[in-house]
Amino acid sequence: MSHFDVVAGAWLGEVLPTQARAGTSHGEEGWSCVLLSHPGAGTASPELLCSPPGMPGPWRQVALLLPQPLSQLGGLAALAWWQRSFCALCSISPSFSHSQKIIGVFKPKNEEPYGQLNPKWTKWLQKLCCPCCFGRDCLVLNQGYLSEAGASLVDQKLELNIVPRTKVVYLASETFNYSAIDRVKSRGKRLALEKVPKVGQRFNRIGLPPKVGSFQIFVEGYKDADYWLRRFEAEPLPENTNRQLLLQFERLVVLDYIIRNTDRGNDNWLIKYDCPLDSAGVRDSDWVVVKEPIIKLAAIDNGLAFPLKHPDSWRAYPFYWAWLPQAKIPFSQEIKDLILPKISDPNFVKDLEEDLYELFKKDPGFDRGQFHKQIAVMRGQILNLTQALKDGKSPLHLVQMPPVIVETARSHQRTASESYTQSFQSRKPFFSWW
Repeated sequence: MSHFDVVAGAWLGEVLPTQARAGTSHGEEGWSCVLLSHPGAGTASPELLCSPPGMPGPWRQVALLLPQPLSQLGGLAALAWWQRSFCALCSISPSFSHSQKIIGVFKPKNEEPYGQLNPKWTKWLQKLCCPCCFGRDCLVLNQGYLSEAGASLVDQKLELNIVPRTKVVYLASETFNYSAIDRVKSRGKRLALEKVPKVGQRFNRIGLPPKVGSFQIFVEGYKDADYWLRRFEAEPLPENTNRQLLLQFERLVVLDYIIRNTDRGNDNWLIKYDCPLDSAGVRDSDWVVVKEPIIKLAAIDNGLAFPLKHPDSWRAYPFYWAWLPQAKIPFSQEIKDLILPKISDPNFVKDLEEDLYELFKKDPGFDRGQFHKQIAVMRGQILNLTQALKDGKSPLHLVQMPPVIVETARSHQRTASESYTQSFQSRKPFFSWW
C-alpha cells in the first residue's frame, strides 16, 4: 500500500513530497488524513493525526477524495491533484507520530449551528422549542462555510493578509456526525469488499460520504485578542509596536465592515505578540524571543457574515471592537493608501462580486436573488467605508454611519454599463447599540 512522507503542515504549493514509494493496493481511493476539531469533536483544541489508509492503531481518519484510484493516477499525480484541490497535509509517516502538527480547522456544512446534523443538542432544542428565535434572519442559514471562504477571498483581494487561508473542500471522517443510514451503508460496503471482493470493487465509494465544508489554516502562537488587550492595558506597548497594532486593527475593521460580520467579539480575533528580552534578560513564558517586538492579528470565525440585509429585528449584532480605544483614532494614511484605490475602482468591486458569485454558487441551495441582496449590502458597506476614509473618520464614526443598500437598477433597455440605486435602511433593531 503506497504512502508518502510529507513535510509537516503547509498549504497548497508549500507542501512538497520528500519521498514516494511505488505500489498501490487494489481499490485504494486515496490517502487518509485524520483531522482537526469540528463542532462535535468534544475537544478543547483542534487535533490532527495522520496515517496512510489501513494503518492500525487509534487513528481517527479522514479520507482524501481523488477523481480516480491511486493505482490509476500514480502516486505523484495523486499528490499534485490534491495540492491543486486546496487540501493541506502533514506527515503521515509512523515515524512522525509523536510530532504531529495542527494544520487546519474543518467545519462541515451540515454540522454548522443550524445544520441538520449539528451534534449540539442545545441548538436542536432551540429550534424545536423557540423556532421564532432560531437563527439570524439577516443571514442565509447554513451558509457559514461559504462565509468563511468568502472572508478569506475578500482578505486576499484587498491584500489585508489577516484571515488565515480558507478554502471549500470535501472530507470524510468517522468522527463526523453521520446519520445511522450512512454508517450502516459504509459498514455494509466494507464487509462486502472483505468477504466478496468482486462485488465490493463495483462500489463507487467504500467509506463514509464526504462532507463539504470550510478548511482554514491553523495559526500558531496566537491568543484571544481579549487576553492581550487586557495585558496591554497593564503593560503599555512601545510606541512603534502600538503603531503596528493600530495598523493591523484597521485592517480588521475594513474586513469586518465590508463583509458585515455579525459575530465579531474580542474573543474571536487573535493577536500574536513576539516580545524581546527585558533589560534583565528574562522573559515571561507567554513571550517569544525576537530582536524587535512584532505584533500580528488573525481574523478567524467569519462564518456569520455576508448578510442579505442589515440587522433590523431584535439584535443589532455590533462590532465589539468599536468600544476599544483604537476605534476612536482616525484611519491612518497607510490604510487609505492600501484600500481606497481598490474600493474606489468600480472594476475592482465588480471583479470582487464575480469572484464571490463563483464561490457562492457552488452551494446546492444557492439562490441568485439572495446573493444579489448580499452583494447589495456589501456595496453599501463599501460606499460608506470609501466616504469614511476620504473624510478622515475613525472606525467608531464609521459604524455610526447610516446603513446603506446599493442595488442594481432594473432597466428595460440593455446598456453597456450597469446603474445602481442607493437606499438607506430606516428600520432599526429593537435592541440598538447606539
